[in-house]
Amino acid sequence: MVIKPKIFSINKKLICAVSTRAGGVSPEPFGMNLSYQVGDRDENVTKNRELFFNRLGIPLSSVAIPGQIHSDHIQYISEAGEYPDCDAVVTNKNNLFLIVTVADCIPIFLYDSKTQAYAAIHAGWRGTEKRILKKGIEMMRSTFSTEINDLFAYLGPSARKCCYQVGEEVADKFNKKYLIHSEGMNPKLDLITMNYDMLIDSGIDKNKIEISEQCTICNPSLFHSYRRDKDLSGRMMAVIGIRS
Repeated sequence: MVIKPKIFSINKKLICAVSTRAGGVSPEPFGMNLSYQVGDRDENVTKNRELFFNRLGIPLSSVAIPGQIHSDHIQYISEAGEYPDCDAVVTNKNNLFLIVTVADCIPIFLYDSKTQAYAAIHAGWRGTEKRILKKGIEMMRSTFSTEINDLFAYLGPSARKCCYQVGEEVADKFNKKYLIHSEGMNPKLDLITMNYDMLIDSGIDKNKIEISEQCTICNPSLFHSYRRDKDLSGRMMAVIGIRS
């Protein structure tokens, strides 16, 4: 099973999708795990990746995968491969598919309908606090001359405010408007709204933004979640690219 946004349907050649934990060959608890870094068998991960990308018609040889470190590092790329030490990648090359790997963090995608540039951004609390989304927009503007009126955005399934508890040391880094306090519980953090506000503050039309309502933590049958399952959690992948 894959999840596809509707916001990018203006371009029939654009592919954007998020994997789930359903349909893989790995034994539980991994299922459709797409990461080699979580204790799953490599041959299972390879098969799972083949299943996911084949379903989308994407050759494995055309994907670009950032080596995420919960930073605000963004890299322009022009070819497939692995890109260490960055949490966002941007390009304007067709047939190059940008990946982010997630298990609670927000997969965010940007698409410039005029220049045909696009970006994949990994935004957990660290990346969000460092405003990686806003920096991604600024990089598209400086690199591709992207105009705000041409930008579309998708925020995929992630840990949402219903479940995403953080310690006080993390909560102290955020504006109180993004925190929900309940007596006897750690505060809950609303990363979706903070990233949405960055899009709006950048000038993007709210009608060009799509936000998934699905929470990875409270949907165990559908999503991997590190917050929920710790070391027994697999990883999902989210992808965007334009086919010639």
